[in-house]
Amino acid sequence: MSQPGRLDKVLTPLRAKEYARFLGQVKARIRTAQVKATLAANRELILLYWDIGRRLGEAQKRHGWGKGVIPRLARDLRSDLPEVKGFSERNLGYMLAFAREYGRPPIPQQPVAELPEAMASLRRAATAKAGDSVQQSAAALALSIPWGHNILLMEKVKNLRERLGYMCKALDHGWSRNMLLAHIENRTPCRDGKALTNFSRVLPPPQSDLAVQALKDPYIFDFLTLDAPFRERELETGLLAHLEKFLIELGAGFAFVGRQVRLQVGREDFYVDLLFYHLRLRCFVVIELKTGPFKADYAGKMNFYLNVADDRLRHPSDKPSIGLILCQHRNRVLAEYALRGLDKAIGVSEYHLTRALPAELKSSLPTTEEIEAELATTKRPRTLLPLRKARCGRVARKGD
Repeated sequence: MSQPGRLDKVLTPLRAKEYARFLGQVKARIRTAQVKATLAANRELILLYWDIGRRLGEAQKRHGWGKGVIPRLARDLRSDLPEVKGFSERNLGYMLAFAREYGRPPIPQQPVAELPEAMASLRRAATAKAGDSVQQSAAALALSIPWGHNILLMEKVKNLRERLGYMCKALDHGWSRNMLLAHIENRTPCRDGKALTNFSRVLPPPQSDLAVQALKDPYIFDFLTLDAPFRERELETGLLAHLEKFLIELGAGFAFVGRQVRLQVGREDFYVDLLFYHLRLRCFVVIELKTGPFKADYAGKMNFYLNVADDRLRHPSDKPSIGLILCQHRNRVLAEYALRGLDKAIGVSEYHLTRALPAELKSSLPTTEEIEAELATTKRPRTLLPLRKARCGRVARKGD
């Protein structure tokens, strides 16, 4: 066993800086190999399931087999290969559905990306390849996400273009299956990049593209329980009381800095509602919360805040600060005029405290007037109010 003194003598000729660099290179190589092995294993598993599903579908068509072949195949595989997992009746059904969804696996096979950072370029190449359909692009990306993610997307997202957006986001941000489900329920990719901004005019192309994708419209704050009318300070307090959920809704890259951040100009004090730092954009993000509709003077006030923040808070290596005005209602034409001519990057988005009910469900619910009339005329308690005629044609009877 080596003695500490002998080890020190061995390392003495080496400079600490050179050794630290060498150690970093070795660790990076190990991580690269681990990531590459994980991606390769996942790819081979997806290709295996894909091929089995394709063969099963072709055999059903050629021999006229019905659905009954699936449970029999599952039993035989379990009997002959008891040590092999993943070939249950249910999973074989998913394999068949997967093959029908995406057709044949892409040939030739694409090389596996070696680093997590390469996933963004991989998905861009898959989605931007000339002549590729949405189905082909989704099929290419399906090889890079886990099988459980693929099943979830097939079940929850029927539109292939929307599904492709979730695949890209999952790869870029490393979403777990539960996180993917949460974003599907919140329809996150459908809202990304939808905020009204002046970024394309005031920011250089690489920065403006990233900044646009960092903001969404609308923001869904359905984790809050605020009774209308409420004050802006109550909204701010509620968001910070659920900071984790608020950060998830904002999206990847946002780091909380502070609330009611003081900016002193001359002898006057001004306070920013919420201040964040975006790790990918490398800039501060100033968020102002407003109740009610957007007003033109909000843009001028935000422009002022950003000027002061860039002068007092911004580090020389930081990018110019970005402002986000969150209001309950946004008049697009008014916002466009308000942002025109301003030299600071500002976005305007709406926020919703509850999600909108589907039209068919909303039509079946009693109105406020009907509830009040029912309460005024009812002499005995009833468990359910009568529902108005729903689209399905069923009319609920009193006492149902």
